[in-house]
Amino acid sequence: MGDYMENRDKLKKIENNLNDFIKKIPELISVRENIWNTFLEMIKTYESGGKILVCGNGGSAADADHIIGELMKGFMLKRELKEKDSLPWINSALSDSILGELQYGLPAINLCAHNALNTAFANDVNPELIFAQQVFSLGNKEDLFLGISTSGNSKNVYYGGVVGKSKGMTCVALTGENGGCMKKHFDITINVPSNITPVVQEYHLPIYHELCKWVEEYFFSI
Repeated sequence: MGDYMENRDKLKKIENNLNDFIKKIPELISVRENIWNTFLEMIKTYESGGKILVCGNGGSAADADHIIGELMKGFMLKRELKEKDSLPWINSALSDSILGELQYGLPAINLCAHNALNTAFANDVNPELIFAQQVFSLGNKEDLFLGISTSGNSKNVYYGGVVGKSKGMTCVALTGENGGCMKKHFDITINVPSNITPVVQEYHLPIYHELCKWVEEYFFSI
């Protein structure tokens, strides 16, 4: 990850990118600090060996999947393996051409994607606890929980965060303007300036795109 000075320079550059982002979408000035703090928590999560657990409902579930796609593979930068020679088993099992296509990923899980588990738990136990059950099973104190809800009141997302906080995880909410119950109980809330669902979702996309881009830049830029 480089020495302190290198990382400090990277953080300064990324903060300038945040300023440029806010200039493009000035309505987000009210959540500028929370966007930045979320980025710092994502960095802290990965530096401590943790992972990010993401969930939402409907369009927000699709956003969760989108976020995973940007974190688990190259997004804006190449993430070529540098330690190929230190992976002897992979070297012996895969050709150089295949090995050369593997990329570094930033560990992240979409809790919406486990259909068999979620439908079984919803049917057999309690549909409001489908994400809480996964956070309870998968979550560690080094991890970050990112709950997406346009209202901030989605019970299954909220309960996932409640379990996350009980395990010592940092919990971030991506919501609409009111923030709902998630704003009251999560560590950071990025509550964008609208309560109209499609408008909220239109704000969410560029925010999480930037967050994923900045985290990638921090860890993988030269």
